[in-house]
Amino acid sequence: MPKIKKVYLCSACGDDFPKWNGQCPSCNEWGTLSEFATSKNKVKRDIKDSYALSDILDSTPSDRISTSLDEVNRVLGGGMLPGSLILLGGSPGVGKSTLSLHICSGLNQKSLYFSAEESEEQVAIRARRLRVKTENLFLSGESDLNGIITHMDRIAPKFVIIDSIQTIFNSDLDSLPGSPSQIKDCGQKFLEVAKNKNITILIVGHVTKEGTIAGPKMLEHLVDTVLYLEGDDRYEHRILRSTKNRFGATHEVGIFQMDESGLKQIDNPSEIFLEERSIDVSGTCIYPSLEGTRPILIEIQALVTNANYNTPQRNVTGFNYKRLGMLTAVLEKRIGLSMGTKDIFVNLVGGLKIDDPAADLSIISAIASSTMDKCIEKNIILCGEVGLTGEVRSISNLERRLAEASSLGFKKAIVPSFSVKAKKLKNKNIDLHPVKNVKQVFRILFK
Repeated sequence: MPKIKKVYLCSACGDDFPKWNGQCPSCNEWGTLSEFATSKNKVKRDIKDSYALSDILDSTPSDRISTSLDEVNRVLGGGMLPGSLILLGGSPGVGKSTLSLHICSGLNQKSLYFSAEESEEQVAIRARRLRVKTENLFLSGESDLNGIITHMDRIAPKFVIIDSIQTIFNSDLDSLPGSPSQIKDCGQKFLEVAKNKNITILIVGHVTKEGTIAGPKMLEHLVDTVLYLEGDDRYEHRILRSTKNRFGATHEVGIFQMDESGLKQIDNPSEIFLEERSIDVSGTCIYPSLEGTRPILIEIQALVTNANYNTPQRNVTGFNYKRLGMLTAVLEKRIGLSMGTKDIFVNLVGGLKIDDPAADLSIISAIASSTMDKCIEKNIILCGEVGLTGEVRSISNLERRLAEASSLGFKKAIVPSFSVKAKKLKNKNIDLHPVKNVKQVFRILFK
């Protein structure tokens, strides 16, 4: 009989401890330790050999597995690398399973889809609705880890989907599916299978109410790529975003539109986000965002009104709330606009979320436009980071932002002077207005 050892695993950081604590000693989170059993029997393992890097490079093919979805290929850095482990997260109903089936449909290689949440018949019905090619696709409702590996050995696929990791369990462990110990063990096993057998494995993961993937954080450290499928019930489009990618650029995005036939790619997202743009209205301006390597033009809207209560409201959608407070303080201190008695609402049209300080200049200009009730020219874009002294600081990849704006017919751009000077930028189609501080910006916008 194997000797059983009880340990306590932290669901936040993944560390294990010999005894229970109310607070995790590693990450200091409360109430995250849970018990699970493990065998004390030692397993003899063969020591792996060492290889010269040059020999590995010569023998390793660099070809990626290209899907039929260019947006997915973009986010992955050109396609899926054989032997990689990919984690796909998203809120319920956002389209994770739909996207997984679309990826399978575009492959010319044998694929195996494990769905423990739905029966094979239910997956087949969805595949029919999505018009998925079924020649090389195999379905299984297996949820036991050992059974899944047996299926993979029998069918020998090149691409495997696990939907979802929270429903898979290892019968050797004395814990329920979805527990930290199960997720950690199954994730580690899938990593070994992917590397040893050179199989690309896509793991679908549930998310918590905070928007992070449920289970131990170690799961995100194990995988090669972490993808999030974002969406809002109010909008038809979905955004596929990479937060980790060992084989490509991070924070790359792919834009899709959801309808009854599944997910459709959007080749030019800037046109989609600007097609209902408000013109000749105060409080709006255009910001050339950069998502990974992809420029996207976004309409920023601001509404400033007199506060009806003692505490003014600060409401922002798609942008950092604390940074909004900083920008309003700059407006009051450096420009002289009274913001302490104003309700301020800021919205990024289309449901996009950005975390780029280059949006500061657009947001602060939209707020000032609404406060003074003066319109900003419809053919102008603004980008730049705003400092506490009101200075406009340099930003990255200004050339790509300007090129995207030029292709959509914008004629003027207010940009940081240091970025123009450092890059020696010249654009025949856009009239550049380099600025050093917010006062110069407002003199151009509100003459």
